[in-house]
Amino acid sequence: MKRLLLFILFIVALYLAKPLWEEPVSKHIDLSFLQPVDETVENFFHTESVTSTIDTIRDKWDHFLYFISVKTTNWDGVVPKEVPKPALDKPAHTTISIHNIEIGSSEEDVKRELGEPKSHSRNEYGTDWLTYHEDYQNFVMIAFGKNKKVAAIYTNDDLISSTNGIAYGTPKEEVRKVLGEPVTEIRKGLNIYVLQKDEGMDVFKQGDSYTYVFYDLHQGTTVTAVQLVTAELERKKPDLYAVADPALRLGFEQQLYDLTNAARVRHGRSILSWDEHVSETARNHSLDMADHDYFSHDNLEGKSPFDRMKDDHIQFIRAGENLAYGQSSSIFAHEGLMNSKGHRDNILIKDYSHLGIGVAFNEHSQPYYTENFILK
Repeated sequence: MKRLLLFILFIVALYLAKPLWEEPVSKHIDLSFLQPVDETVENFFHTESVTSTIDTIRDKWDHFLYFISVKTTNWDGVVPKEVPKPALDKPAHTTISIHNIEIGSSEEDVKRELGEPKSHSRNEYGTDWLTYHEDYQNFVMIAFGKNKKVAAIYTNDDLISSTNGIAYGTPKEEVRKVLGEPVTEIRKGLNIYVLQKDEGMDVFKQGDSYTYVFYDLHQGTTVTAVQLVTAELERKKPDLYAVADPALRLGFEQQLYDLTNAARVRHGRSILSWDEHVSETARNHSLDMADHDYFSHDNLEGKSPFDRMKDDHIQFIRAGENLAYGQSSSIFAHEGLMNSKGHRDNILIKDYSHLGIGVAFNEHSQPYYTENFILK
């Protein structure tokens, strides 16, 4: 029975994907013999019970990913050579450091330890993330506050050192034993924001800083990333969402691209090249969702990601799409995607070659994120 159900689902998926494979296949094979089959399938699919089933399947897909292969390929991108990890010292002035950098470290300390940044991008705190890495290994993002002192640090790499035993891979229960119960709300001016319960993240208040600890739910709910932010910098963002502007849009796109590549390399995958043409398609979809208040892989015209790429004259062998909505930064969006199996699988598929990122904001400054992966 189970095998029969799987076979039926396969046939449904194959039928739904027919517009994608029919044209390239017809160039090599005469498909006219399928016309009687098409008529039978059309009649079958338009019965009320089957239509409801297909709608349910589509709804489920909307929350995970689209993935299609129109051609078998043995493509496997080049995985960067492994870069040695730095020797990590215990923090001297705080409880946690990242790549030997602490909250309050000077610009000179950062340059001495990390060299020059690979990129600058605007963040939700009204300052810039400076991103450091070596082929997306030893990945660190740093933001400076007043007096050119480090006011925020993030890593999703094995670069965490602490005086209390917290490190990359520490189980969630051990983190809570050390840091206590996470905070449930953050005050900003006269407003108090209640934090939603998230199995994949804890927030702790330690002195004059917030510690955001992200867990990998697919690796035993262990520490996979840490973000440290001073309370002063956190207060500079007066609302849950930063005021949207073009610089922040570009910043979120750059950060999500970097975070995705850092995750891929950490899991033994190749680095994806940025594709501006694909990014335009992704950006237009984010903008359409933001302007028309919906969240779906299919737009209001019923067009799939593949339809939109085809309309934009993008050629691909394989393609996939991830969506996220409402997270206050690309860091939160990325960590959430990595804890959703379908989206995580899409991020870590080996044989993609290029990535396009598109971000747009609605009238409440809530961001919509679209990732389009392709193999050219």
